[in-house]
Amino acid sequence: MARNTYKEDELLDEPFDIKHLLRAWVYIKQFSGRMILALVLSAIGGATALISPIIVQHALDEAIPDGNVRMLITLVVMLAVFYTLSIIFFTIRSSIMINVSQDIIYNIRNDIFMHLQKLPFQYYDDRPHGKILIRVVNYVNSVSDMLSNGLINVILEILNLIFIIIFMFVVDVRLSLVVMAGVPVLMVFMFWIKNKQRKAWQQVSNKNSNLNAYLQENIVGARITQIFAREDENAEIFEGLSDRCRKTWMRAIEYSTLVWPGIDTISVLVRAAIFISGLVIFGQGNTSLGVIVAISSYAARFWQPIMNLGNIFNNFINNIAYLERIFETIDEPVDVDDAPDAYDIPQIQGHIEFDHVSFSYEPGKEILHDVSFTVEPGESIALVGPTGAGKSTIVSLVSRFYNLDSGRILIDGHDISKVTLRSLRSQMGIMLQDSFIFSGTIEDNIRYGKLDATRSEIVSAARTVCADSFISSMPDGYGSEVKERGSLLSQGQKQLISFARTLLSDPVILVLDEATSSIDVQTERALQQGLNAMLKGRTSFVIAHRLSTITGCDKIMYIDDGGIVECGSHSELMEKKGLYYRLYTAQMEDTI
Repeated sequence: MARNTYKEDELLDEPFDIKHLLRAWVYIKQFSGRMILALVLSAIGGATALISPIIVQHALDEAIPDGNVRMLITLVVMLAVFYTLSIIFFTIRSSIMINVSQDIIYNIRNDIFMHLQKLPFQYYDDRPHGKILIRVVNYVNSVSDMLSNGLINVILEILNLIFIIIFMFVVDVRLSLVVMAGVPVLMVFMFWIKNKQRKAWQQVSNKNSNLNAYLQENIVGARITQIFAREDENAEIFEGLSDRCRKTWMRAIEYSTLVWPGIDTISVLVRAAIFISGLVIFGQGNTSLGVIVAISSYAARFWQPIMNLGNIFNNFINNIAYLERIFETIDEPVDVDDAPDAYDIPQIQGHIEFDHVSFSYEPGKEILHDVSFTVEPGESIALVGPTGAGKSTIVSLVSRFYNLDSGRILIDGHDISKVTLRSLRSQMGIMLQDSFIFSGTIEDNIRYGKLDATRSEIVSAARTVCADSFISSMPDGYGSEVKERGSLLSQGQKQLISFARTLLSDPVILVLDEATSSIDVQTERALQQGLNAMLKGRTSFVIAHRLSTITGCDKIMYIDDGGIVECGSHSELMEKKGLYYRLYTAQMEDTI
């Protein structure tokens, strides 16, 4: 039976911690002025609405029994005015908080995206992209209302509760104490359900994350699924993930739905106690019907903010796991970043030196060990060797996509760990085997390497790398729209567009990592002239699976066993009849 192999996010077993909300203050304080205004408007609106029971009390105890029509009309008008004012205040407050909520979403999402842009390759290698997306989109949406309306409502409901207690005690002290007697019962209930809710919603967060990751992967890999007829197996896996989402959601909902009925039950019991106490125990002619009705009305209002606080608390419990995941992403260490004293590297000439470099992706599994070599400006270096020997690792280290375990890499005498990444990479051009194409036009994809490039520069770069012919044959030429990841283009066409993009950026140091692997031999031969133009005058590293394309490089390094086993020109290495000679002759025999 097919099984889901996604690693679960770890449960955050710490108790509900206010520190996460305090940390969120950095996003809230920018809008504190508007939020205070909304709070004031809400408080005024709430206090205005609380006058209504007193007006009703006077109507029942004075105006109606005395037949005072004028007083009754005055009280009705006052009731309408106060009710209208409270609606106006709450409407303005809602408009303010909607804007604040969207501003908070905007800021949090920008911070996450900017941080994701800086995270090393290893972060994306270790995580399904769907799990990253759900944090940027879904989780931010979920917590925005909590950070805006949620915090305002907590303060508002507490103030509302205080106002109600004051008004209630002004009307009748003894019946007010009956209402307050239900508070300890409520506190015991809320503390009991709190921890269960939080753990349940963390499980929901984890299961949704797994489902989203699997769905995103299957959308991207839909062609492979159909090629290998994996539809039924994938549907079974998805069904299992979806079922786990459903079960964890229902379990969380079971706890959440207990909050409102629990509070409502306590509220009904307390209101029943008011009528019993007012009519039977405290009656005896001392408590009027107006007082009992007013206290009953305040009791209903008294439990309303408590129920609202329960719902807000419930929302906090539901979303605190999302907030923790957001901060977990923002806290992800940027292993490869500018040093505090980093400086911009000046215009480089292309002299590169590896000085006793050692590197490993995982502790204890060294890929490169004590590697040293020098590349002169303008030299072309080919890297060959078995899969996994470290060829791509070397060019990744030149671009400083990873930090070294030991040693130094110098460019024109500058230690690249001490210069800014932007100033270093802006002078480098890197062509990878997996050529990524963005949604948009072909022209925009080529211009990605130089945003201020003119149309003529773009066409010239495309012609140099033999991409102009197929681009011009498309319906809209360079203005043709390509879908996500260039799905309407062949792999070879995507690589040619990537070549044009790299050439347009005019790099001083050029890296071609299996850059022609998806291009047919005929196109590659035609492209060779363009490649020679790209390599001329540039320090370059070339990794190619077809060795016939690298025979003209100044140096060829055979990488194996964590270092450089052989180094020399094509003719020199062929004369040695070593590892490179055997690799080259074997490949030539296979092509015959």
